[in-house]
Amino acid sequence: MNTIDTFGAQRNLSALVDFSNFINSSLDLKFILNNLLLTCFGKFHTTKGFVALFDSDDKLRIKASKGISEEIIGQFPNVPLCDKTYDNALLAEFCDKLKFVFYQDIISSQGLRGIIFLGERLTKGEYLQEDRDFLNTLINIAATAIENSIIVEKLKEANRNLDSKVAMLTSLFELSKEFSGVLEASRVGKLLVYSVIGQLMVTSYAVVLCGGKEEAQIIEAKIQKKILQEALKKCDTSKITSPLFSRNFPDEFLGLKQLGVELIIPMQIQGETKGLMLLGKRFNNQDFTESDVEFIYATGSLAIISIENAKLFKEALEKQKMEEDLEIARGIQKNLFPQRIPKMKNFEIAAVNISSKQVGGDYYDLVKFANNSCLFAIGDVSGKGVPASLLMANLQAFLKSICKQGMELDQATNVINDLISENTVMGNFITFFWGIINDETKMLTYVNAGHNPPLLIRNGEILKLTKGGMILGVMKTIVPYVSQTLPLYSDDVLILFTDGVTEAMNKQMEEFSDEKLEEIVLEAKNKSANDILFHIKAEVERFVDGANQSDDITLLIIKVK
Repeated sequence: MNTIDTFGAQRNLSALVDFSNFINSSLDLKFILNNLLLTCFGKFHTTKGFVALFDSDDKLRIKASKGISEEIIGQFPNVPLCDKTYDNALLAEFCDKLKFVFYQDIISSQGLRGIIFLGERLTKGEYLQEDRDFLNTLINIAATAIENSIIVEKLKEANRNLDSKVAMLTSLFELSKEFSGVLEASRVGKLLVYSVIGQLMVTSYAVVLCGGKEEAQIIEAKIQKKILQEALKKCDTSKITSPLFSRNFPDEFLGLKQLGVELIIPMQIQGETKGLMLLGKRFNNQDFTESDVEFIYATGSLAIISIENAKLFKEALEKQKMEEDLEIARGIQKNLFPQRIPKMKNFEIAAVNISSKQVGGDYYDLVKFANNSCLFAIGDVSGKGVPASLLMANLQAFLKSICKQGMELDQATNVINDLISENTVMGNFITFFWGIINDETKMLTYVNAGHNPPLLIRNGEILKLTKGGMILGVMKTIVPYVSQTLPLYSDDVLILFTDGVTEAMNKQMEEFSDEKLEEIVLEAKNKSANDILFHIKAEVERFVDGANQSDDITLLIIKVK
């Protein structure tokens, strides 16, 4: 080797050592790439070049450049990773147009990382094999530094993401404590909005409760509520099961897009959408990131749980208050029934009312008169609950008042019907039966106003007492009620009952039935009034076998001695 070649080799070696020491002194990718380009410019006497690396999506992108404008960089084609990247037609066209004549792969321990492109030499001379060898050596040295820089950058990004996640979890933990202490939907909505607005600075928003067939309820909004409500009517909110950007809105949600909604976040419990967060653009016009969406979704999930808890808490309070009111009503209703059974010389009387779990409309009464006679009555008010019990109380008040006037039973029934008609709304009515038994003559006078016909057991046969008229409360009396008077004989048994007896249901949804009642009263006809009552009651309980009943059961037994 001659002296000139030896000197050149020493100079190249020295340059490579200096280059290696220099770029390995930093982990900044831009610093490494810029110095790679500058070293190439000094060695090959070119004025332009760029380094393009493959990103995480395996697309080639310019990371450092010298001698080319931002406009040209913007024209760089979309080049995917492949075995022969240079064969890409768009890349070849780009290089030919801008006269990038020299290029070399950048290969690290992880494989192909990118390509370096250099322009023409100032001398217009060609790049020789020794130039390629030198560039290849430079790239081998730089590849390690590039790889280290990318790894460090990934670690930094991972740390940033981790810090972001930790901050998010901390924020969510604090918010969960705030939400758990609030049991009012409107306050939860405000807290949710302030949390999101403070974090993401959105221009417009709305928090909407939805689910089921109920109309969406807007609890917080910086969008015109009237217009928003109209837009929501056209939307099937159950379709929103994951975050949805405006670019992906279905046609029925375009009304929300026109109101400036950019992002819809569902608020879910166990996969069911219970509410929506509608968010407009951010003040800085930046897009919502994946991390932003995660934060909003998690915050919304905390909020909807608190809102549901608030709703359940309110319902529990209302239920407790209702139970207390019903318990009071049950006590009042119980006091409306006779507290004592009248004692009579020729009649045994037994009665019972078995209340269902709610206040009912069953009624029976016994009124002893001074002339050795006794009025008995049984009724069933349509419907359930407090309205039925109030109507029952009215019936008792009317009965007590009319009894004192000494009217005939049929005329008294006309008056009661007119009074009930004036005090009921359309659809409410009372089936009613009442009668008077005389303790001296054993005569019975009765009127049946549409009630289940009482059973008169005589000599092993059943007679049904049906004489009377229509049920009470449907309309004022047009056709007068009629009464019937008939004698009673020793061992006659009169069974009065409400439909809670015959319509009692077992777990197979089978009714006790009139036929079964008639069968068992015939079996027990020779027993005392109390024993007959307990026999019927026991048979009904055995039949239903613990099944919950929706109606009261009332029985009144009169046996002639």
